[in-house]
Amino acid sequence: MHIEFRHLRTIRAIHQAGGLARAADILNMTQSALSHQVKGLEDQAGIELFVRRSKPLKLSVAGHRLLRLAEKILPEIDALSDEFRALQMGKTGRLHIAMECHACFDWLFLVLETFRRAWPEVDVDIRAGLAFDAFPALLREEIDLVITSDPSNMLGVVFNPLFDYHPMFVTASNNPLAQKTFITAEDFRDQLLITYPVARDKLDVFTEVLNPAKIEPRATRQVELTAMILMLVAANRGVSVLPDWVLRDVRSNTDFVTLPLGPHPVVKRLYAATRAEDATKPYMAQFLRLSRSEPVKLQRNL
Repeated sequence: MHIEFRHLRTIRAIHQAGGLARAADILNMTQSALSHQVKGLEDQAGIELFVRRSKPLKLSVAGHRLLRLAEKILPEIDALSDEFRALQMGKTGRLHIAMECHACFDWLFLVLETFRRAWPEVDVDIRAGLAFDAFPALLREEIDLVITSDPSNMLGVVFNPLFDYHPMFVTASNNPLAQKTFITAEDFRDQLLITYPVARDKLDVFTEVLNPAKIEPRATRQVELTAMILMLVAANRGVSVLPDWVLRDVRSNTDFVTLPLGPHPVVKRLYAATRAEDATKPYMAQFLRLSRSEPVKLQRNL
C-alpha cells in the first residue's frame, strides 16, 4: 500500500469537514478530484475507509486507523515545514562558538544575552573544548564561529573585524613595578607571570612583548578563572597581562595598578572567523554587530 502525505491530509480534512464538498474546499480542489483520490486510496487499501450511508460522512474502522496515522505524522511534517521556512528566512540556525581568547567570556555572555532575545530560535553554544583546534573544526562544520586575534588567509573562511583592545599589565599596588609609567619585557625577568591556560602563541604578553625580546619571566603559572588571577595579583603572588575590558572593575581598586605595555601601548584586534557562506546570514550579521558594540561599552567604563 502506497500512502502519500496528500492521502493523510485528505482523510483528516474529510473527518474534520464531515463531507466531501467542504473537505474539497479546505483542500482547494474539486469534489470530483477528491472523490477520485479517495477511491484510489480505497482501491490500494482493499477496504472502505468511509461509511457512505451516514450523514455527515463518517470514517470506517479502517478509516479511523488511517486518521490516527495522519494525526501523528502530519503535525510533525507541518512543524518541519515551518522550520525549513524559518531557515530560508534566516530566523533559525546554529551558532556554535569556539574561542582562542580565554578572556572573551567577560564580554561574550553580554552579547549572547542580547542576541538570544532577538533570535530565540537559533541554537547557541560555546564549544570551549575546541578552542585550540578551532579552525579545522570550523571547516568541518562542527562549529560556526571562532573568536581570534590572529587572522590568516584561509580558503572559505572570512575574518570579520570586531574591535581593538589594549593588553594591559596588572600588578599589586605594593609591587615595585607599580611605580613605573609603562612596562617593558625586561620587567618580567624577576616576576611570576600568571596567565590563562592557553598556548603561548595565543597569549599577547608572549607574542607582543616577551618573544620579540627573547626574554622569559622568572616563572609562569596558569590559572583558569579571571577572578582567581586578580586575587593572586592583589596578594602580590604574581603579575599578569589582561585585555583592557577585563580590568574595568579594578581601575578604581587601590589593591591594583594597571600599566601599558611599552611607551606606545600595544593595540590588538579581535576577529570573528566564519565560513564565507555564513557571514551574511541575518542572525550571524546581528551577532557580529553586537560583538562590535557591546565590548566597546565595557571599554568606555575604563
